[in-house]
Amino acid sequence: MDNYFQEFEGRVPPQPLTYSPAREMVWQFLATIALVVGGWYVGWRWLYSLNYDALWFALPLVLAETLAYIGLILFVFNLWKDQPVVIPVAPERVEDVVPDSPEAGRPISVDIFFTTYNEEPELVRLGILDAKALEYPHPIDVRIHVLDDGRRPAMKAVTDDEGVGYISRTTNEGFKAGNLRNAMEQTDGDFMVICDADTRPLPTLLLRTMGHFRDPKVAWVQTPQWFYDLPGGESLTHALARRFGTRGNRVGAICEKLFGGIQLGEDPFVNDPQMFYDVILRRRNWANASFCCGAGSIHRREAVMEAALRKFGENVEARVAAAEEEITVESRERRVSPELMEAIRTEAVTGEVLTPYKFHVSEDIYTSIVLHSDRERGWKSVLHPMVESKMLSPQDLLTWTIQRYKYAGGSLDILFNDNPLFRPGLTFSQRMMYASTFYSYLGSIWNLVFLAAPIIYLFSGIAPVSAYTGDFFIHVIPFLVALELAMMVGTWGLAGYAAKASYLSFFPLGLRALWNVARGQKISFPVTPKDRQSGNFLSIVRPQLAVIVLTVASSMWAVGALLIGETQHSTTGVVTNILWGINNCVAMAGMVTAALWTPSDKEDVSNELS
Repeated sequence: MDNYFQEFEGRVPPQPLTYSPAREMVWQFLATIALVVGGWYVGWRWLYSLNYDALWFALPLVLAETLAYIGLILFVFNLWKDQPVVIPVAPERVEDVVPDSPEAGRPISVDIFFTTYNEEPELVRLGILDAKALEYPHPIDVRIHVLDDGRRPAMKAVTDDEGVGYISRTTNEGFKAGNLRNAMEQTDGDFMVICDADTRPLPTLLLRTMGHFRDPKVAWVQTPQWFYDLPGGESLTHALARRFGTRGNRVGAICEKLFGGIQLGEDPFVNDPQMFYDVILRRRNWANASFCCGAGSIHRREAVMEAALRKFGENVEARVAAAEEEITVESRERRVSPELMEAIRTEAVTGEVLTPYKFHVSEDIYTSIVLHSDRERGWKSVLHPMVESKMLSPQDLLTWTIQRYKYAGGSLDILFNDNPLFRPGLTFSQRMMYASTFYSYLGSIWNLVFLAAPIIYLFSGIAPVSAYTGDFFIHVIPFLVALELAMMVGTWGLAGYAAKASYLSFFPLGLRALWNVARGQKISFPVTPKDRQSGNFLSIVRPQLAVIVLTVASSMWAVGALLIGETQHSTTGVVTNILWGINNCVAMAGMVTAALWTPSDKEDVSNELS
C-alpha cells in the first residue's frame, strides 16, 4: 500500500465558516446589484451591441453570455441565505429519534458500512480502527461492517482480526447501490453511516450529528468531506531560494510581504471541497435541498426503506396496469379474470427490484431527489457544517478525470432522463437548487465559446460587438466589478479563483460527458483509484494546451497586424481580447500543471521509509 498520506495524519480539519448576519445583508445587497447590472448588460448586448455583419460570431457569444447569466441567477439563489451553525444535543435513547418506537428505553443502534471493491484491505483497516474509537455520551449500539464487492479473502481476514462484520454477495448488481442494498437486508440498525474504503471517521462523527435526528422528519445528514492529504506545496520564498539561492530568497520574501503568502504546488487538482460543502451545500439547508454525497453521510433506515418500498409498489402497479391493458386490447375482453390478474401481479413483483438506493452512477443525489419529493412524509436533509471524517483525494490527473467524469455524466444522465424540475413533490426552492447543480454541468458549452471568442477576434479582426468603444466598457465593467464584489462577500473566507479557473478548464470533460449522455450511452461505475498513478498525463490536457497555443499565436498575430497596419483590428479590441485570453490561459495552465505534477522529494522519501 502507498502510505504517502501518513505524513498528513496530524492535520486538523478546518472549522466551518462563521455565520454573520451583517455579512449576509451585505452579500444579498451586492448580489441583487450584480443581478440587476448583469440583466442591464445582457439586455444591452442583445438590443444595441451586436455586430450584424458577423452574426455567425455575434449570436453564439451573446447566447453564451445569456446562458451564463441564467446560471448566475441560479447560483445566487443557491447562495442567497445561510443559517447559524448549530450542533444539537446528542440523543440518549431510541425514542428521542423515533418517537413512536415500540422499543422505548433501548440504546440507539447504528450500522457503519465501509463499501469496498478492490481497494487495499489495509487502507480499509484504518477506517475500521477509527470507527471503533467513536465517542458518544450515552450507551449506543454501533456495529461496523465491511461491504466487500471484491469477495477477497484478505479483506475477510482483516474483518476477522478487527472483530467486525463482513458482508459480500455473489454478484455486483447495482454496484455500490446494490452493495448497500445487500447490506441493508442483513442488518437492522436504526441508522446507517455510509463510508467509502478510504473514509476515516473522526471520534465526534456520531456525537455531533445524531442530534439532528431528534427531528423525526430528518432522513439523512451529510457531513463535509475533507481531504487531509492535499499537497501543501511550498512557499514562493522557499522555492526561489532553492533554485536561485540568496537572491531568490530576497525576491520571494519581498513578493510575499507585498501580496501575502504564496504557495506553489498547493492542491494542484483543486480538490479542496470546502467551497462546495461550506458554502454551496450548506446554504441549501434553509430550502431543505442539501443532497447526499455518499461518504460521510448518516441515514435513517426507515426513510430509505419506506421510500424504496413505495417506489417498488408504484412500479409493480405500473407493470400490472400495462400488462392488463395489453391483454384486454389483444383479447378484446373488457375484464381480465382474477386468476390471471393474480398471476400478472406475481410476475410483476418477481420482476421488480427493490432499490433502497437508486441503481445509478450518482446513486447518492438520485436517492436524495426521491426522498425530497416524498411530500406525504416530508423528509428533510441537513448539511452538518463540521468535518466529521477524513478521506483521500485524487493524487494524479487520471484519477481526478475518472472521478469528475463520473460526477458530470451521472448528473447529466439524471437531467436528461429524470429531470427534477418536472418531478412531482419537490418545492419550488428545491427545484431551483437542483437546477443550479445540473445546469452547472452544461457550462462547458458556453465556456467553449468564451475560450474561442478572443482567439477568433485576434486572428480575424472580426468583432462580435459593434465596436469596442466606451459604450461597451460602460456596460461590461460595472457588471464584472459588481459580480466580483458580490462573490467575494458571498464566499467570504475562501479563495474563489482556483475553483472558477478549474470550472473553465473542465470544458473537454464536460463536453464528453454531455455528448455521451445525449447519445444514450450508459455512464459506467468506475472505482476511483486510491493509489497514485505514475507518469505524466499531458495527453489528457491536449484541448487545454490547444487553447493556450492558439491564444498566444493569435495575440502575436493581432499585435503584428496592428503594427503593420491595414487590418480590421482596433487597439482597444486587441488589448481587451488579449487580457481576456490571458485569463483563459491562466485557467488552462492550472490543468496543464496538474498533468505534470509529481510529489515532492520530501514525500517520495517519506514513502520509501514507510
